[in-house]
Amino acid sequence: MTEKKRIVSGMRPTGPLHLGNYHGALENWISMQNDYDCFFFIADWHALTSDYEDTGRTREFTRQMMVDWLSAGLSPEQSTLFVQSHIKEHAELFLLLSMITPTPWLERNPTYKDQIDQLNNKDLSTFGFLGYPVLQAADIIIYKAEGVPVGIDQVPHIELTREIVRRFNYLYGPVFPEPQTILTKMAKILGTDRRKMSKSYHNAIYLSDTPDAIMKTVSQMITDPQRARKSDPGNPDVCNVFEFHRIYSDSSLVAAINDDCRSAKIGCVECKKMMAKNLSDALAPIREKNAYYTARPDLVDDMLASGEKKAAQVAGATLAEVRAAIKI
Repeated sequence: MTEKKRIVSGMRPTGPLHLGNYHGALENWISMQNDYDCFFFIADWHALTSDYEDTGRTREFTRQMMVDWLSAGLSPEQSTLFVQSHIKEHAELFLLLSMITPTPWLERNPTYKDQIDQLNNKDLSTFGFLGYPVLQAADIIIYKAEGVPVGIDQVPHIELTREIVRRFNYLYGPVFPEPQTILTKMAKILGTDRRKMSKSYHNAIYLSDTPDAIMKTVSQMITDPQRARKSDPGNPDVCNVFEFHRIYSDSSLVAAINDDCRSAKIGCVECKKMMAKNLSDALAPIREKNAYYTARPDLVDDMLASGEKKAAQVAGATLAEVRAAIKI
């Protein structure tokens, strides 16, 4: 029997999960559980890189993330699920890697520059924010992961991890494998304002939203900006609502809306109502499971504790090798 390849990935607990999180990562994680030895962690230390001034709800968001994961289909029987900060080896390896990582490697990180521009309402001129790719590298290689499932925007981070691994192995001997990028398919899904869906941008639809909340949010979505009146022909190719139809409506309805929008037989309000109904129906099983796990916090905590026990064993063994290699 062939041993499964190990993969590692994580998410920051900054609030309830939205459709961007689901289609951008979680959906792919769920599909990988049968084929890989999966380690998925709640990255609460990473949440501090941009939200260090407001940590009051971090524990609440951590449990909420686990609830969202379980509701969407991650299984503690198939994957190792845990909280990053509960495995202290991450922090020690981060410290050791920071000693050998050149600062210019971090300063050229494109995500660093982009986030500085996008989140200009926050002071991100901290060592933690500059150095978070080193912590990310530690998160990955502490489990000797062979692969990391990411979207195209995260590829530079994995390449930096590989550079850090090569430098460590050159200095101290071969301890870590170089993790490979596993590019995952991502549905094209934007926020209600056509920017990247993000809690920070207040443009998200959440997995746990009620039907009424979904309808309200969808009613505010941007459609074809050139279509001023219902009698004007629309262009589904530039309409964000139509992109949601592609995912959540059946093919016959998608084809009908495509034709009717272009010929002005259907208005944006009616189109939005149909999409909101189909989206709400698709999320109904997740909402039901979410309510089940939310009402059972002790069960959720027990599942996390079980995952943390396994993660700690693997991380501890790796760190022992690291200490021996560095001779400390």
